[in-house]
Amino acid sequence: MIRAALVSLVLATLTLTPPERRFHVEVGGSRIDVTIAEGTLAATDSETQAWVETSARAVTAYYGRFPVKNVLLTIHPTRGRRVGSGVTYGGRRPTIDVDLGGEAGLDAFKHDWVLTHEMTHLAFPDMPRRHHWIEEGIATYVEPFARLQIGELTPETVWGDLVRGLPQGLPKEGDEGLDHTPTWGRTYWGGALFCFLADLEIRKQTKNRRGLQDALRGILDAGGSLRESWRIERALDAADKATGVTVLAKLYDAHKATAVATDLDAIWKDLGVSVVRGKTVFDDKAPSASVRKAIERSRRWL
Repeated sequence: MIRAALVSLVLATLTLTPPERRFHVEVGGSRIDVTIAEGTLAATDSETQAWVETSARAVTAYYGRFPVKNVLLTIHPTRGRRVGSGVTYGGRRPTIDVDLGGEAGLDAFKHDWVLTHEMTHLAFPDMPRRHHWIEEGIATYVEPFARLQIGELTPETVWGDLVRGLPQGLPKEGDEGLDHTPTWGRTYWGGALFCFLADLEIRKQTKNRRGLQDALRGILDAGGSLRESWRIERALDAADKATGVTVLAKLYDAHKATAVATDLDAIWKDLGVSVVRGKTVFDDKAPSASVRKAIERSRRWL
C-alpha cells in the first residue's frame, strides 16, 4: 500500500510538471527560437513571448537591426519571483540561456534588464578572456539606453543608475588597467565607464554629430557579431571608421594597462546630472546638456 501510494504521488507530480514548450519571435527579419524548459511558471507563454519581443525591440532600436539572423533562447524555470541570471554563447548559431523564477509575473518582465543585456552581447564579436570587460561593459552601458529608446525606461532612471553605478568601475589601489584587472567592478562597470568616456569624447570631437551608438553599429555593419571571433584592435578600428575619429583606439591604449583616474563629479556637472535625495535632477543649462539629450535619442536614420 505504501509503495503504491508513493508511486502514485510521483506519477502525479510528473504529470503536474509542464513539458518543454517552443515558440519563435520574429524581429526585423531575424528569428528568435524560444524553448521553455520543463518546469512551472506563473507567467503565461504569451506574456513570456511579449517579454522576449520587448527585449529584442530594444536591441533593434539601438543597433538599427537585430544583431544576428537567428538565435536560440532557452528559458529555464527556477525558484523565485524575478528574472535570474543569463549567459550568451557565440558560434555560427548563438544561444542564450536565462533563468526565470516560477513566480515571476508581468512586473518582473517590466523591470527586467537581463534579457536585453544578453541580447546586446550578440552585437559584438567574441573576444579573448582578457578583454571580457569590453563585452560586459558594452552590454552594461547599452542596455538601459536601448530600453530608454523604446520607452521602457525614463531618462531619470537611466542617468540616476549611471550616477550610482559607474563609481564601481573606477580603478582601486593595485589596479593594472582593464586588460589586467578582472574584478567584478572593473569588468562590468569599468567596461561601462570606458564606453561612457568614449561616448562623450566621440561627441566632443564630432560636435555631437556622432556617438558610441554609431561606433557600435559600425562594428556590427562590418560583420562583428557574436558569430565571429575578432581581436579587439579590429573591432575598435571598425568603430572608429564609423565615427570618423580615432577615439576608441586611443582610449583603449590609455586604459588597457594603466589605472586612469576619472573625475565623475566634474562630468556630471558638465552634463547637468545630479541625484538629490534619491531623485535624479537635470540642469538643461549645463554646458553639455545637449550631449546628454543626444545620447538618449535613437539614431533611427542609420
